[in-house]
Amino acid sequence: MSGPVVHSAPTVTVLISSTLNSYSSEKRFNRGLTLAELKCKLELVVGTPASCMDLELYSLDNKLIMRMDSDDSLLGSYPVDDGCRIHVIDKSGSRIGEYEDVSRVEKYEISSDAYEKRSDSVRSFLKRNKMGQFKDESAAKSDLEQKLAVEKSLAEAITVGARCEIHVSGQPTKRGTVMYSGLVDFKPGYWIGVRYDEPLGKNDGSVNGKQYFQCPPKYGAFVKPQFLTVGDFPEEDYGLDDEM
Repeated sequence: MSGPVVHSAPTVTVLISSTLNSYSSEKRFNRGLTLAELKCKLELVVGTPASCMDLELYSLDNKLIMRMDSDDSLLGSYPVDDGCRIHVIDKSGSRIGEYEDVSRVEKYEISSDAYEKRSDSVRSFLKRNKMGQFKDESAAKSDLEQKLAVEKSLAEAITVGARCEIHVSGQPTKRGTVMYSGLVDFKPGYWIGVRYDEPLGKNDGSVNGKQYFQCPPKYGAFVKPQFLTVGDFPEEDYGLDDEM
């Protein structure tokens, strides 16, 4: 595999299929996930333990592109585009359709000692990949550095002066102009300074006394690059200045 593939979109929508199920489902994932983290999410989708998965990537025309076999690699480092298919190969010995009817799934309890000894358990998977409670300081630092690198790539693809839309979960979509892109003093990571079309922001382009860009009060805000889409978005009039 060659060097990492950098995509401007922070998320990707793919089809998920499995050797255990006769159907596929469409899911959206953040490109900053490691494959180990992706497998934990796929466990809830297909029913296969994360520790018993092999992943294959298929193109839009359903041709095998490659095996996704490095748990430490980021999803965004693979050539994954919207509409591609990630196929989960179950290695646990289960049969197709076994998890489609939950009434057929045998429910049992296992002692803590017996569970600790199993090599195909979620706990064993987390230990091997140093995730969750088993993540050590060096692994946590490496994970942070990888995510910061992806965030930096997204920020560098956003040009000051570009028109944009901001999509934050639980908030209405806002439009504005990119005024700043880079590191800031008030929080870690890369941030995009935006001048909104209307007074829907939180500041005038300054935070804690430092001026990052100029705009009227309540027109400025800082957002993470993954929540911003650059495009030819005309300025909207929200009617906030209309007389009552």
